[in-house]
Amino acid sequence: MDEEHLNDDLRVFKDRNFFQQKLRSFLTVYLLLALSFLLIITLFAVSLSRVSAVSSKLNEVQPERRHNFSSRDSLLFPCGPGSREWEYFDGKCYYFSLARTSWHKAKAHCEEMHSQLAVINSYAKQNFVMFRTRNERFWIGLTDENSEGEWEWIDGTDYKTTFTFWKEGEPNNSGNNEDCAHVWVSGKWNDVYCTYECYYVCEKPLPN
Repeated sequence: MDEEHLNDDLRVFKDRNFFQQKLRSFLTVYLLLALSFLLIITLFAVSLSRVSAVSSKLNEVQPERRHNFSSRDSLLFPCGPGSREWEYFDGKCYYFSLARTSWHKAKAHCEEMHSQLAVINSYAKQNFVMFRTRNERFWIGLTDENSEGEWEWIDGTDYKTTFTFWKEGEPNNSGNNEDCAHVWVSGKWNDVYCTYECYYVCEKPLPN
């Protein structure tokens, strides 16, 4: 009887010891998991802090980079990044059309682009336009529609005291209806009826 009680007590003791060992194992696992979770949270917080610091530095540098890009664009495209089809010459920007139209439509199209038909008032500008037009007909901002023989530049430049480059024998008002001027062979000027369709040159000042 005593031996049976002793065996029972021994079995209970072993069961308790086994349970305690299991409990310690579970506690160890849970503790390791908790420490791992805490480590992950800490690493995440450190990473987030570093990302925030880098982002802050980038925000400080960004305005300078934008300024650099703007400066670079102004060198590559002095007439503006959005005006890459325009060409720079002597402080102004010039657009040489790829389509033909009448003088009045050309004038209107230039105005839609905040510009005007080109006013050629110097030999340097004449050479620039002549080189670009290459014997094609291009409208310029010169007309005598208001009064026959009284040629006027559309910007009010005094025609009588400025440079001219008419083709020999021009303007001749052939057919009594040639009231608009264009550049032609060798860049020389010719008068023709204003509904004639040819290319055109627009000009505008440099953007601020």
